[in-house]
Amino acid sequence: MNKIKILTIALIILAFKVSAESYVYITDQLDLPIRSDKEFGNNIIRLLPSGTELSLLQSTEDGWAQVQFDDTIGWIKSFYLSPDPSAREKLKKLTRTNNANKLLITKLNTEKEDLEKQLSSLKQENTNLVVQSSKSQAEKEHIEQIYQDALKLEHENEKLIQEKLQLKAELQLAENNTQIQKDTSSRNWFIVGAIVLFFGMMIGFIVPGLLNRKRF
Repeated sequence: MNKIKILTIALIILAFKVSAESYVYITDQLDLPIRSDKEFGNNIIRLLPSGTELSLLQSTEDGWAQVQFDDTIGWIKSFYLSPDPSAREKLKKLTRTNNANKLLITKLNTEKEDLEKQLSSLKQENTNLVVQSSKSQAEKEHIEQIYQDALKLEHENEKLIQEKLQLKAELQLAENNTQIQKDTSSRNWFIVGAIVLFFGMMIGFIVPGLLNRKRF
């Protein structure tokens, strides 16, 4: 029995032959006291709950370990220490991690929903822009057609104005020719009238003289 106890203590000592930067944990069996020296008695510095993380400074062959917690340095029996956190602390850590993951999942789902809403809104805006673009293109083509028609009408209007001016010029020329013809006709009738009057006067002078001669 003593051999088994000695072998157990030896294994514990070998397990805790680590550097000062190593960490050990109080098992989840009970709260342990840190003592000022490697003796059982009225030398307890403070009590530490199970699962407390300690800095291992050294371990001795008689089954004691010198540890540090915050500013406190003392001794604890090695077989109360474990290189791994206690099952209770592991459970607490896993529970905290699980809760954090749940919160993260909830947050990510919320963000996903927001992004999906934004994506849906952007798709709708894009659809509206496509429709608006199609309308704008149709309006542009309609305006371009109206502009082309306006240019064509303007060209035809200029052509009609030129034709109107030409007709006015021809009408004025015709009116001038008509007036000339009227003046020429009036002048000719005046000459004819003058000739007729002249011959009438001549006849008026000649005929009476001839008649008087016949009487004598």
